[in-house]
Amino acid sequence: MNSPLPPTIPDTLPDTRNLGVLLRVLLAVNAAALVVAVAATDNFQDAAQRFISDAALLQPALLGALACLALLRDVLTALPYQRGLWLSLALVLGCSLTTRAVLAGLYPADLDSYLRVALYTLLLGLVLFGYFRLRGRALSPLLTMARLQALQSRIRPHFLFNSLNAVLSLIRKEPRQAERALEDLADLFRVFMAENRELSPLASEVALARQYLSIESLRLGERLRVDWHTERMPPDALIPPLTLQPLLENAVYHGIEPSIRPGQISINIFQVRDELHIDIRNPYYKEGGGHHAGNKMAMGNIRERLALHFDAEASLKTTVGNDYYQVHLSLPYRPASTAKPTRKVP
Repeated sequence: MNSPLPPTIPDTLPDTRNLGVLLRVLLAVNAAALVVAVAATDNFQDAAQRFISDAALLQPALLGALACLALLRDVLTALPYQRGLWLSLALVLGCSLTTRAVLAGLYPADLDSYLRVALYTLLLGLVLFGYFRLRGRALSPLLTMARLQALQSRIRPHFLFNSLNAVLSLIRKEPRQAERALEDLADLFRVFMAENRELSPLASEVALARQYLSIESLRLGERLRVDWHTERMPPDALIPPLTLQPLLENAVYHGIEPSIRPGQISINIFQVRDELHIDIRNPYYKEGGGHHAGNKMAMGNIRERLALHFDAEASLKTTVGNDYYQVHLSLPYRPASTAKPTRKVP
């Protein structure tokens, strides 16, 4: 049985090395500065001049603060949330006041100026950290897990019954193959029922995907052909768990089962500099009459989990050709060298 879900959702600091987080902070802070400039002046021209003048002080402080937070990200995120939050605010405040002092020769400052800088910094910092906290809870793994379980509850009974029937047909003729199939099936459902919240090593996810396809090949036989390209795959890359298997389940259900002819699923996993790419292509039949509509729940769930872990640095794109359907995942390469694997590679 699944272990009960915890009643609370742990808060985490935003990833200050993530492009999406940095863009949100830059836009929010500059938008706040523009609002202040407009509120403090009587016309657009004066507001523009005020904004430009404030930006000369704001941008160095903002970039310095972001650089400090990015440099110390691992230290800050390892701390309890409250302690990491207040230490982050202290770092941002220190960067802001230091920048103001350095630029005092060009922009004279009195005590009131430093107090205003401190007040604005603390207010903006609290608002932004509060925003990222709420956003993290909105994209919580618990909510995503519930949606994933709803999706799997529709698919697993069909897959389970078909798999068991295929195994039963092998017990007398190929008992060893039937035993291996039951072991693969047990491994699959053990992973399905686990609380998969953390990132998982890519090698483990590929092993799980191979087990799934091996089970499907028992009932589909020669109709299912799989072409793996993993020569340039980084096995230690971390990805959200149960990412490959649902995509391959869709590929089998929508690309192989509708036809009596053999069909091929191609999986290409490779690394380009600091990015990991995953391509999955399966046959597409126009006469299927919108049979790809069933992909929406799985695709939406995977997009949510990519956004949770990688923000704007990850993407999922689909392409429909004349005779193929392709899913392309792009996400940052994060090695598992410093992380504990979520499960043993079968």
